[in-house]
Amino acid sequence: MPLAGSPQIQHSIAFLVVSLALATANVTAYGANPAERPLSQSIPAGAYEKSEDTPVEESKIDVLPEETNESDELDDSAVIIPAPPGDLWERIRSGFAMAEMDSDEVRNGEDFYVNNPKYVKRIIERSKRYLFHIVEEVERRRMPAEIALLPIIESAFNPKAYSRSHASGIWQFIPSTGKNYGLKQNWWHDDRRDIVAATRAALDYLQNLYSMFGDWELALASYNWGEGAVGRSLMKNRDNGLPMDFRNIKLPPETQSYVPRLIAIKNIISNPAIFGIELESVPNQPYFEEVPATRHMDVKLAANLADISVDEFNALNPAHNRPVINVDGSRILLLPVDKVDIFTENLRNHDKPLVSWQAYQAKKGETAEKISVRYGISVQRLKEINDINGHSRIMPGQTLLVPFNGRADGADISIMNNKPVAPRIFERDFVYTVKKGDALFGIAQRYGVTVAQIKAWNDGTERLLIGQKLVLKHTPFDRTPLRSSEKSALPAKKSM
Repeated sequence: MPLAGSPQIQHSIAFLVVSLALATANVTAYGANPAERPLSQSIPAGAYEKSEDTPVEESKIDVLPEETNESDELDDSAVIIPAPPGDLWERIRSGFAMAEMDSDEVRNGEDFYVNNPKYVKRIIERSKRYLFHIVEEVERRRMPAEIALLPIIESAFNPKAYSRSHASGIWQFIPSTGKNYGLKQNWWHDDRRDIVAATRAALDYLQNLYSMFGDWELALASYNWGEGAVGRSLMKNRDNGLPMDFRNIKLPPETQSYVPRLIAIKNIISNPAIFGIELESVPNQPYFEEVPATRHMDVKLAANLADISVDEFNALNPAHNRPVINVDGSRILLLPVDKVDIFTENLRNHDKPLVSWQAYQAKKGETAEKISVRYGISVQRLKEINDINGHSRIMPGQTLLVPFNGRADGADISIMNNKPVAPRIFERDFVYTVKKGDALFGIAQRYGVTVAQIKAWNDGTERLLIGQKLVLKHTPFDRTPLRSSEKSALPAKKSM
């Protein structure tokens, strides 16, 4: 998991430390952005060993072309374009580019996966949803295909994976590193678990690390341990006249086995038969498609509209912390490719409210048990969706997400005056009372707004006092049905 979660200035210092170490050792960097370099320069010279099976690039053979007549036209029938591989593993194998490694750590990694076939099967099953997208992005950036396998080590492709160091998602970002790479984290959603956003951030981070070190092994070690720590270890070797590479610098045990474990996975994917592993095929085609979310919506309703299970929807959209999708300006939903038209058509024809949850301000003396009875929800579920831990007390004025009129998750709602009732999560002039321990940042995260917005709504207030009243004007979502004008803005149904 990426541990270098310090602010930008610390990142810059780490960059200077690493640059100094590498410059002293006459290590050549390959440019600021590997994605902008030619494919032949994407991987440093000597980064992989050629075998007898490695094809020679014809463009590098010094042969003069035969004299040709400019009027001659190329015979299209002579041009044979090979069909893309039908299996994604075959495509991944063709992109392997990291150096071979023969060590006890690699053998231990191979043995671990060989001795846990059920675990490997679960990983492959999870990976089917995400791997095509990751491979596409890795290839687009001209990175070694081994990088696409990194989530196997980080999270076993479990999007809800969470570590003791608070790393989250398939790429295991800690909070600070996630923020540095644009992954928003608030009460409503955590983009460290967003498949598309986190993949973009992880590959950005890895490219930056590669630009610093000019070496993928050191870049991967830095992803696990931090670029500053790896840079300092390199400098120690420099000062002691020792080699400055992954195999010779001092690393903690986890990082020492990190790259070998990835090489072990590469070896198994390269030739699963010799390891006695049956590698289930993964189609070389998109699993999901991105659909813009224009309105707040129950997670359960979104799954129903797409004709998929809630578990499948959550596996593709694991960033949401609540049973409601708060679009917060704009959000993207991931849906199976064959369900996009179904979702779009069902949403277009849906004439009921899209949200069945509302905000409730706890009153003095109210407990989770009393509120759960009032709104027809179990105490456990109430605490789960509101992040109430154990025996924590509910404070007066605390805002909770509760079912509307005792019903939620897409259930029928009550009718008043023959019209669906449409309460809002909090009114535009909602007043929040500052409590002990409150900070502007924490309040902003809790209600899905920014610190700058709170300041603007409250005469530029900088310092909070217990009992101070803060006006919150932002309305995260409502329960009004989809309007006809919004229906017309939905993507048109695709023609067959």
